[in-house]
Amino acid sequence: MDQETRSAIMDRVDQEAYGRKLCLRLTELSDGYAMVEMVPGKEHANMFGMVHGGAIISLMDEAFQASCNSHGRVAVALNMNVAFHRPPKMGRKLKAESVEVHCSQKTASYEIKVWDEEGALIASCQALAYRKREVLPFLDR
Repeated sequence: MDQETRSAIMDRVDQEAYGRKLCLRLTELSDGYAMVEMVPGKEHANMFGMVHGGAIISLMDEAFQASCNSHGRVAVALNMNVAFHRPPKMGRKLKAESVEVHCSQKTASYEIKVWDEEGALIASCQALAYRKREVLPFLDR
């Protein structure tokens, strides 16, 4: 990945209102790979006081978005299949890692896993992206 693409995606994700609202932070980015972190707090709780599944899925989706667009072409989600393995503890850092499994001209598949700071697997996901022909609109090309 060239530095222009990496910087543009990092900046764009950092400015994303939804990601900021959920306190998501893109920490690593390379071709077909992304790591995103969050520390869930009260604002991420469900009715049982546990981390809401939607917050965990948003964490995964942010990593997916960054990794599938890392090639500089617009890519959008077609499918995400999520499995929850254990509830995370409130206030402990979560990390979502999105790894490209396969990439063709039109589609790309990813494996996404969420761990807590103790290394416990919280959730896993298989995701499929559709790759458009357009270059990312915020790149200067």
